Amino acid sequence: MKRSRRRFLEASAGTAAWGAAAALGLIAVMPAGAARNAAGFDSKAAAEAVKHLGATDALESKDIIITAPDIAENGAVVPIAVTSKLPNTQSISIIAEKNPFPLAATFDFGSGAEGYASVRLKMGQTSNVRAIVKADGKFYTAVKEVKVTVGGCG
Repeated sequence: MKRSRRRFLEASAGTAAWGAAAALGLIAVMPAGAARNAAGFDSKAAAEAVKHLGATDALESKDIIITAPDIAENGAVVPIAVTSKLPNTQSISIIAEKNPFPLAATFDFGSGAEGYASVRLKMGQTSNVRAIVKADGKFYTAVKEVKVTVGGCG
């Protein structure tokens, strides 16, 4: 009985934290049925996904830090984190260039939020992981190669 109460309290605390962050505008909450970039997520080529993000003119930036393993021993679970030190970061998108559907995630941020996103990707092969950051209405990018020894997609 104590175990289920503890899980209930942990879940309640997590939900309350998300609600507070959304109320403060620190995270953007997408209502059910809100438009998503379906064309971007359905793209089968990285360049096409970048085009659907509107970031074809993205500039390379050292203010975007991609934290990922140099060598991922298991492509089924590859931890990727992106930190944007660019002021007024509006969104972060993560692209695994050689995946069957390269656009893996897009995070939108409210005004004043810290530009940080973390995901665990499934990668089938060694590939560049590209971060596309929108800040002050302009697009910036950074790239990191992740070598995969055992593929997770197939």
